[in-house]
Amino acid sequence: MLELLILLVCGSILVSGLLAVTLDNLMAAMVSAGLASLFAAASYVLLAAPDVAMAEAAIGSGLATLVFLYAIRKTGGGGNGA
Repeated sequence: MLELLILLVCGSILVSGLLAVTLDNLMAAMVSAGLASLFAAASYVLLAAPDVAMAEAAIGSGLATLVFLYAIRKTGGGGNGA
């Protein structure tokens, strides 16, 4: 059962990563990349590495996503990326 849950979370990482690459809207792409990082943190919890999961959630999913979203908003790049 745990293996199935790990595969489901890893599949979610792949889907979020593909969305981050293919979306035209920069804000939506960055949110999708942050979601991939959050799924990675969840997979680390399932693999019994809580210290790595906390670091990934705090830095990868939290801080980095907020900094990038702030930069996108300040530069006016939140529209369509064409």
